[in-house]
Amino acid sequence: MDILLAVKAIIMGLVEGFTEFLPISSTGHLILAGSLLNFTGEKVKVFEIAIQAGAMLAVIWEYRERIGRVLSGLFSERRQQKFVANLVVAFLPAALLGLVFANAIKAELFKPVPVALAFIIGGLVILWVERRPKGQPHASRIETVDEMSLLDALKVGCAQAFALIPGTSRSGATIIGGMLFGLSRKAATEFSFFLAIPTLLSATAYSIIKERELLSMADLPMFGIGGLAAFVSAFLCVRWLLRYISSHDFTIFAWYRIVFGVIVLVTAHYDLVQWAE
Repeated sequence: MDILLAVKAIIMGLVEGFTEFLPISSTGHLILAGSLLNFTGEKVKVFEIAIQAGAMLAVIWEYRERIGRVLSGLFSERRQQKFVANLVVAFLPAALLGLVFANAIKAELFKPVPVALAFIIGGLVILWVERRPKGQPHASRIETVDEMSLLDALKVGCAQAFALIPGTSRSGATIIGGMLFGLSRKAATEFSFFLAIPTLLSATAYSIIKERELLSMADLPMFGIGGLAAFVSAFLCVRWLLRYISSHDFTIFAWYRIVFGVIVLVTAHYDLVQWAE
C-alpha cells in the first residue's frame, strides 16, 4: 500500500471516529471527506462502512464492564435480558428498512448535495428539540437505559431508521429521538452508544459479504489502518461526549450542521469546490 493511500485511510478513519457518536453524521462527513480527497468508488463505500467497526470497538472497550455483566447474566438476570431485548427491538427497524432500500439509498443519496440538505434539516430539528419549553409533558421520564420499556426501544429504533438517509446522523437520530420520547440526555446518549454495537457490526458484516468480489487480501492494510484510526478517535470522542452532555446541550452541533451544510451547497452551486458524485 502506497503512502498516499495510507494517509487517506488514516484521515477517513479519524473522520469516522470523531463523528460517529456526535449528532453530526459520520456518513455525511465521510462522503464529503472522500470527495475532497478524491477517495471515491464502490470499494471506498465498503471501506467507509467497514471502518465503523473500529468506532464500535471503542464503545465496547468503554463499556466493557457493563457488557461483561450483560453477557454473564443473559440467561439468569431479568435486568440483563430486558436490556438485550430492548437493543434487539431498537435494531430491527433500521435493519429491515436498510435491507429493502440500501441499493436505492446508495445510488441516489450518497452524494454531497443531498447530504448537505440532510445536514441542514437535521440541524433545524436539533434546534427545535433543544428550544422547547422545559418542564412540560415531554420532559424526561427515563433517567437510565435500564428504565426503558420495549415500546421506548421501538420508538428509538424507528428514529434510528431515519439515519439511513446519509447526512442525518445515526447518533443524532437516536439521541434526539430518545429525548423526544422521554429519555434523559444521558440515557438517550448511552442507549445510542449501545445500539451502535449491533447496528455497526451488522452493517459492516453485510457490506463486506455483499461486496466481497470487490475486495482482496491487498485491501487489508487499508482497512486495518482506517479501522485503527477510527477506534482511537472514537474512544477519545466517546469519553469527551460523556463529559460534555453533563453540562451542555446539543445546540452547538445544530449550528455546526447548518453552517456546514450551507457551505457545501454554496460551494457546489458556484463550482467553488468540485464535489465528486
